Amino acid sequence: MQITRAVEYAAMGLIALARRNSGAVVMLDDISKEEQISPSFLGKIFQSLSKAGLVRSARGTGGGFSLARSPDLITLLNVFEAVEGPMALQRCQAPTPSCERMDSCALCGVFEQAQDRVKEVFGMTTIADLAQRHRPVGPSAVDPKAILSANKTADPNPA
Repeated sequence: MQITRAVEYAAMGLIALARRNSGAVVMLDDISKEEQISPSFLGKIFQSLSKAGLVRSARGTGGGFSLARSPDLITLLNVFEAVEGPMALQRCQAPTPSCERMDSCALCGVFEQAQDRVKEVFGMTTIADLAQRHRPVGPSAVDPKAILSANKTADPNPA
């Protein structure tokens, strides 16, 4: 199993939002520069994140994206599933299995255990956790000392 670049970039984009003050609206170009991600690819990824309810978009002057909920309530599993759909390490683990050998295959049980462990780790890892450790590769407009200070006390469901 290899995590797609889209999932990786989705997580990095959410981390970039989490590193700012709660509710801050950030232009994709700023995130793109910080993380050195193609703006057009990041735009497509953020459409998926928006549909999944992980980010909100604001149009017009001063527009961009903000987190739709607190970063400590967004898991890496949420990000994965927003971009790729339900996790399935192998076709026998898909929501609608398509393996003709499921009843007799010794590997299905191993795949199930592996998938459960990956989902457990991804489900326990939050964007807030990752934002504490992540450093952008490009220039950042965020003071590293202020990472998540406002987000830790933010209302996860602002009015």
